[in-house]
Amino acid sequence: MINMYEYEEKLYSEGYKYIGGCDEAGRGPLVGPVVCACVVFPKGYKNDLINDSKKITEKKREALFDVIINDALAYGISVISAKEIDEINILEASRKGMTLAYKEANEKINIDYLLTDAMKISTLDIPVMDIIKGDAKSISIAAASILAKVTRDRILYDLDKKYPEYDFKSHKGYPTKKHLELLEKYGVFDEYRKTYKPVKNIIDKGIFR
Repeated sequence: MINMYEYEEKLYSEGYKYIGGCDEAGRGPLVGPVVCACVVFPKGYKNDLINDSKKITEKKREALFDVIINDALAYGISVISAKEIDEINILEASRKGMTLAYKEANEKINIDYLLTDAMKISTLDIPVMDIIKGDAKSISIAAASILAKVTRDRILYDLDKKYPEYDFKSHKGYPTKKHLELLEKYGVFDEYRKTYKPVKNIIDKGIFR
């Protein structure tokens, strides 16, 4: 059993007081933004329901979203558009998004250590630890993954209302077989990431909405 509090407890024991956790949602989808979040909990905070957003149901994520926002000392959420992803690439967009989410949280409280889900950020004036699969190892990163995922899913539900024929509510923009078939049928529109290969292939065929 993974101890979700291990990283935070070690840092508290070293004298750090306000530990932020950063994660993103939406690196893989073909459409919509990448959303990043940063969460700072009070020292010693425990909630065994909080875990990697991919490991819990949508209903539980929605409930935990409100719990996290209520219990956190500070949080930040940033949205980086498909257009910007195309301009600077998804890695840099995710890095920028995490930095912006951190800065938003940091306006409310002075974060003195940042944990990220496998993202190196060298531009901050505090220590940053990038943890592989961090969203399954740190409560702060896991909480950020939930805020990011719920926020992005809500954006996709809005997109689904605008373009119901693409069925975004079921595949959330990921390149499923059904999504690729619908994309080929209905074509590319502005919120698509045009540098992603499946989208580029449709553009090359001249299929636009």
